[in-house]
Amino acid sequence: MTSMLYQVDAFTAEPFKGNPAAVCLLDRQAKVTWMKDLANEMNLSETAFISPARNGWRLRWFTPKQEVDLCGHATLASAKVLFERQPALRDEPILFKTRSGELTARWVDGDIELDFPSMPFQRISCESNLIHALGFTPVDAVFSGTYYLFQAEDESIIRTVNPDIAALENLPIPEVIITARSQDPKFDFISRFFAPRLGIPEDPVTGSAHCLLAPFWAEKLKKTEFTAFQASQRGGILHLRIAGERVKITGAAVIIFEAELRL
Repeated sequence: MTSMLYQVDAFTAEPFKGNPAAVCLLDRQAKVTWMKDLANEMNLSETAFISPARNGWRLRWFTPKQEVDLCGHATLASAKVLFERQPALRDEPILFKTRSGELTARWVDGDIELDFPSMPFQRISCESNLIHALGFTPVDAVFSGTYYLFQAEDESIIRTVNPDIAALENLPIPEVIITARSQDPKFDFISRFFAPRLGIPEDPVTGSAHCLLAPFWAEKLKKTEFTAFQASQRGGILHLRIAGERVKITGAAVIIFEAELRL
């Protein structure tokens, strides 16, 4: 089996910012155990595996611990690799066949626009053990599937809070988003993302989380287009547009290295 390995910084135009993802380009599908081992070896929040499929590409995502159903930054990274390797692909959207259905990625003047499903949400209450784990008292809380979102009163809380990662790992909330309205006029809202149960203490930039953040802030701000900032140490910028039951997520990406796997 021939395979190429890339590391790509997603949701940034600047190297060593945004969210690094590994992208493994295969000539055919690989065994799950091999993909799990490689993802563990790479030790990034996500490793993507892409292989040719009829009318598109198969795409799977693995954390160091397990396979996941949806990942935004590794999809952006995968599209970046394909668009750079084969510039002719830029004329039409790329079709990815995934565990979350068919997803597309489109070249937009050097950036990449992803077409992801929007996440309808329900409100929840916060018990004391959750508040302790988060490190602040939310003013609103919702969930959609395995994603749990908690709104803080202001941006400073999001930027400075240090959640108890061990406590979060013991709670039945696999993917945790914290968010607040931005005080910077360049952005509509900011967020951070934690998933210790998946092997990700804090994710630098999380595209899939914005499938919930976009409809949540659409309800709050009465608008359908946003510029968002994920306020991790590396940081990342996402441009969002709600289109019916879909969320268009646009961002930049930088390829850091490529290598041939010798196994």
